[in-house]
Amino acid sequence: MTRTAFIGLGNMGYPMAGHMTKAGFTVSVYNRTFAKAERWAGEYGGTAHETPADAARGAQVVCLCVGNDDDLRSVVYGDTGALAGMEAGSILVDHTTASAEVAREIGAVCAERGIGFLDAPVSGGQAGAENGVLTVMVGGAKATFDTAFPVMDSYARAVTLMGDVGAGQLTKMVNQISIAGLLQGLAEALHFADKAGLDAKRVVDVISKGAAQSWQMENRGVTMIDDQFDFGFAVDWMRKDLGICLSEARRNGSLVPVTALVDQFYAEVQEMGGGRWDTSSLIRRLTRAKSR
Repeated sequence: MTRTAFIGLGNMGYPMAGHMTKAGFTVSVYNRTFAKAERWAGEYGGTAHETPADAARGAQVVCLCVGNDDDLRSVVYGDTGALAGMEAGSILVDHTTASAEVAREIGAVCAERGIGFLDAPVSGGQAGAENGVLTVMVGGAKATFDTAFPVMDSYARAVTLMGDVGAGQLTKMVNQISIAGLLQGLAEALHFADKAGLDAKRVVDVISKGAAQSWQMENRGVTMIDDQFDFGFAVDWMRKDLGICLSEARRNGSLVPVTALVDQFYAEVQEMGGGRWDTSSLIRRLTRAKSR
């Protein structure tokens, strides 16, 4: 298995596809902006195509990483969609953070055509994609997973099968729910430290060595204190993800009141003009309130 394709060369897909070529796979790419696909091909030596179908034609594994459910459908279905170029026995791997519903929908369509399907959202952000250390949570059949594993392993440090189709997306929802609550707690803690007259950076250095430690504290604590948010995972993207989480929670009957509250806090950050700020910008709501 050497022939692959990657559809969607955004902040995540561009480096992910690059790692595939470094691992020895032949990669064909498609991007909505063709010039970006050409730039990627020039940098990594793959081939750029003007439609998803052309990029997917002849590929044994086709990977996707686009924006949302509608974007996903637009590059999968139709005469120019990826499925139009794929053959029976090939595998479609979707790295988009999307709904479990659309994963099951596309999985069923693929099954009718004899094509394997994995919903495989990722965690680790742009830095994780660039460094090839993403965490991939996967839903699908084990045989399909085993076949596609070497491709996913080329840009990840952990690739785990979570269950049937849809389980990958559900696991990513758990991930985003956890991060949202954690960041709000961290924002409140650092604001409290400041109001209490403590050296907030020293506080982070101390408590990050104990039970309060987290990836967000280690990687965002100091930048939150310094009021720096022009990087990372954007608030707009988190609100999209939390919308998916809240919709699924209504469907399955789970109670997520803190998630719903933090989603509204992110809406306030958007109103402040922070749609492209990093998700750690939740603290801006508190510091701005302090200054008023």
